[in-house]
Amino acid sequence: MYVLGISCFYHDAGAALIKDGLPVAAAEEERFNRRKHYSGFPELAIRYCLAEAGITIDDVDYIGFYEKPFVKFDRILETCLAGWPKTYWSWVQAMPLWLKDKLRIGHILQTRLNTNKDILYCEHHLSHAASAFLASPFEEAAIITADGVGEWTTTAWGVGRGSQIDMIKEARFPHSVGLLFSAITAYLGFKINDAEWKVMGLAPYGRPSYVDKFREVVDIREDGSFRLNMKYFAHTYSTDSMINKNWERLFGQPRRPRETELSEFHEDVAHSGQKMVEEIMVKTAHHVHKETGQKNLCIAGGVGLNCVANWKILQQTGFENIFIQPAAGDSGGALGTALHIYNTLLGHPRKYVMTNAYLGPSFTNDQILAELKAQEARFETVEDENELLELTTDMIIDGKVIGWFQGRMEFGPRALGSRSILADPRRNDMKDIINSKVKFREPFRPFAPAIPREYAHEYFEMPEGMDAPFMLLVPRVRDEKTSVIPAVTHQDQTGRVQTLTEQENGLFYRVVKRFGEKTGVPVVINTSFNVRGEPIVCTPRDAYRTFVNTGIDAMIIGKYVLTEKPSQVDFEAGMRRSIALEAGAAVS
Repeated sequence: MYVLGISCFYHDAGAALIKDGLPVAAAEEERFNRRKHYSGFPELAIRYCLAEAGITIDDVDYIGFYEKPFVKFDRILETCLAGWPKTYWSWVQAMPLWLKDKLRIGHILQTRLNTNKDILYCEHHLSHAASAFLASPFEEAAIITADGVGEWTTTAWGVGRGSQIDMIKEARFPHSVGLLFSAITAYLGFKINDAEWKVMGLAPYGRPSYVDKFREVVDIREDGSFRLNMKYFAHTYSTDSMINKNWERLFGQPRRPRETELSEFHEDVAHSGQKMVEEIMVKTAHHVHKETGQKNLCIAGGVGLNCVANWKILQQTGFENIFIQPAAGDSGGALGTALHIYNTLLGHPRKYVMTNAYLGPSFTNDQILAELKAQEARFETVEDENELLELTTDMIIDGKVIGWFQGRMEFGPRALGSRSILADPRRNDMKDIINSKVKFREPFRPFAPAIPREYAHEYFEMPEGMDAPFMLLVPRVRDEKTSVIPAVTHQDQTGRVQTLTEQENGLFYRVVKRFGEKTGVPVVINTSFNVRGEPIVCTPRDAYRTFVNTGIDAMIIGKYVLTEKPSQVDFEAGMRRSIALEAGAAVS
């Protein structure tokens, strides 16, 4: 039995296909059409999923959509009427789109898929809950979902048992921890629904100087429930601006224009805002633990990507085990919808535990070779895996920045060793090198350490044998190791760690372990194989293009090693392109 899940028409469109309860494929549309956070119909992602299974849409038994459009329209309509006339322009912009397309999503999906099969609809936060619990290793668990907004729900909690999910309590729009964080993002001059994680990266540089100001913005109760003071917000009538003049008067400065210099003020606002999000999530989780008595916790929704909050939840709330869906945002709703249909609605026992996120396309060496020849690339072929390991680790030790392209692409926003950039974490200057010459991004942005699970407790303050496979937890780096791995030790002495096992990570695990055998430090920088403003690379062509247009020193793609480029890299041109892409400008 095949079930196809689809998420689209808001942001991060994606598709997931399961067969008899097990995922065949899942991917975001942005990886194929190269338009970051693409929200439209995920035609290419769906095409990939069907091709991976070797089927057509006629072979799919059930098709599910990750939210209920009419309920969402009810929220849009009510909000517009309640806020009139401030909501006039939102009404003008939203109504034609809703009346033309979004209220006819079922018909549009059937037309685009060329099928007359019925479309099943899953509530937005239920799709998030299912993506976490039904993919977790737990027979029973508490569940927390938190994002900007679904239909009406913004934060919810409940309990999963077996194949059933019971969502017990919710917060509703306009009160949203996700939209609070987006408001902070907008105020700091970053792009919402894209750069919230810049705020998280900037926060450790600041101080909690504005926590008292934020307590005027959001009222947080001991059970984690909260109310936004709508005096300071504009998201009920303008999701572009998020905040109003009252916010700027409260904090004493206008919002920062994009690409202008960041000051101590901005660092302190980021730090204080992050503290508020952590407080909401920790208090919510503590309350949920008390109410449910569960020892296991599952988290999904975009706020689930706030790895600092996740770690504090695990440390401070009484839960013993945690599972966070790696595709915690809207794209993961496609997988959650498919699992919900198969396991919950149809009553099939659960079979799937998500131990890795490698659900995207892979390419054979023959396919890679054909693309390299088409690009007239210069490369070396390395047939022996041990030789490839030696070559890769030697280049990292020599200070080279490596583009690493192997196996199936990751599902979700993190590169986890298939579409990655690798480098030496022991070098103080490596963070600046990658940010300036490869990623073309802000210098405060941190990098993740990848480490074999068996060594993780030696470098990080975490229990021996603990799994953190998806870069969604941020333990402290041990005091004696901060000078050993400075390039992955953040300002507050933490690291967004990825633990590796040979079973789940294969060749990538062996690279990191071999690097450790040679250097005595079994840690490698792992960051996504892309530049600012672009999605993570998907195909050999994407990878080659990124390699030749950045300061990446070498690329290892399949069994092929590239160290020569056709011409000198124009860093300024690359940076201008990246900034333009991130701003949403058309770039040829």
